[in-house]
Amino acid sequence: MRQNRSSAVMQQRREPHHSLDDFPTPPWATRALCEWLIAQGHVLSDKNAREPAANRGFMARPMTEHFASVEASDVHDYGAGYPVVDYLWGPDPSPVDWTFCNPPFRLAQQFIERALRTSTIGVAMIVRSAFTEGASRYSELFAPHPPAFVVQHVERVPMVRGRYDPSAASATAYSWIVWVAGQSDTRFRWLPPCRKRLERPSDYEVAA
Repeated sequence: MRQNRSSAVMQQRREPHHSLDDFPTPPWATRALCEWLIAQGHVLSDKNAREPAANRGFMARPMTEHFASVEASDVHDYGAGYPVVDYLWGPDPSPVDWTFCNPPFRLAQQFIERALRTSTIGVAMIVRSAFTEGASRYSELFAPHPPAFVVQHVERVPMVRGRYDPSAASATAYSWIVWVAGQSDTRFRWLPPCRKRLERPSDYEVAA
């Protein structure tokens, strides 16, 4: 039998090596994770955070609803007014309390490792759920740096190249992987359905 290697089945997001990997995160997904962290006892309202792949602000803007301050940047100018910064170039940036990100897939491990070095409380990365697979990723990332939580969206989180399209469908499942300082016993949790409650009319506004 011939294997079905479609993107829907394989849960792959194929991008050229030089691609910006422009797949904006629906804002409601970030709100969901922030609410979940608060329910776990984390106080975010007096903390600062960094979003190093801010794109058009679809993640950074809902972060400002929960954090005292958010430092957002991207390697490319998408017109949202964020500083153009290559997160992986040069020395580590100054520490922040939290780092949130939807990292470029081919650079995800490097983003995570730098975030872990420069976040005093926690790191939250939204990735394809299949990201937890792989022997080399386990030995290089998860074994030396076990996350505190893998938080699975039970609703699909549609991500479309180059835009936020709330009407899009997706065959790809996404999870948040969360590292918390002092916690190394990885636990699996679900994010219950919440999109309808957490979407806002302003989420559809984008930079010109």
